[in-house]
Amino acid sequence: MKKYIAECLGTFTLVFLGCGTAMTVGCDAANGSGYLLTALAFGLTIVGMAYAVGNVSGCHINPAVSIGCLVTRRMEMKDFIGYVIAQFVGATIGAAILKLIFSMGNITDMTGGLGSNGIAGVGNSYGAAILVEIILTCLFVYVILGVTDEKAGHGSFGGLIIGFTLVVIHILGIGLTGTSVNPARSFGPALIAAIAGNPDPIKVVWIFILAPAIGGALAGIIYNVLNAED
Repeated sequence: MKKYIAECLGTFTLVFLGCGTAMTVGCDAANGSGYLLTALAFGLTIVGMAYAVGNVSGCHINPAVSIGCLVTRRMEMKDFIGYVIAQFVGATIGAAILKLIFSMGNITDMTGGLGSNGIAGVGNSYGAAILVEIILTCLFVYVILGVTDEKAGHGSFGGLIIGFTLVVIHILGIGLTGTSVNPARSFGPALIAAIAGNPDPIKVVWIFILAPAIGGALAGIIYNVLNAED
């Protein structure tokens, strides 16, 4: 149970700090600083959580990462299910508290949807959005699998490597899809936005659940092939 609580807390923190930063500074292409600040917020949150809960749960805080670990046989199905449920719950709580704070303070949400993902950046093309998210998630999860392999020997630097990889992933992805690479991170804000009266994010959230899941599984498959001892 401690592992699941850690995953819930970690995913809550990722959404609260990452999406909260996006809501505050915005991600308009005309304002490049918003891109960078949001990318740093997501990446540095991963760094912090890696050292805070990594020794408890491994700090997946992302169903796509858990899928990659499942494919590479680093976790059992029971734990996988518990992790994913905890991650979705944490993301939803994080988005709900953001909505509460911004509503109470009458603060403008610069993203218009609690930092949720969309496909306007790829010309509203479902195919382009799916391809972007599969590739970005696959790259991200593959790095995680490599860094956390005991044979890699990265030790205490693993959290930094993973966090700054996520920063780079966001720098490219924000302008295209808002960068999901994490089904829970996408679902929580989309659900709360829909409850609050903005149904647009929930209409496309299936993309940001399906594509990262495929990307995570693909990363696991590639890792198994390239790192097989035989």
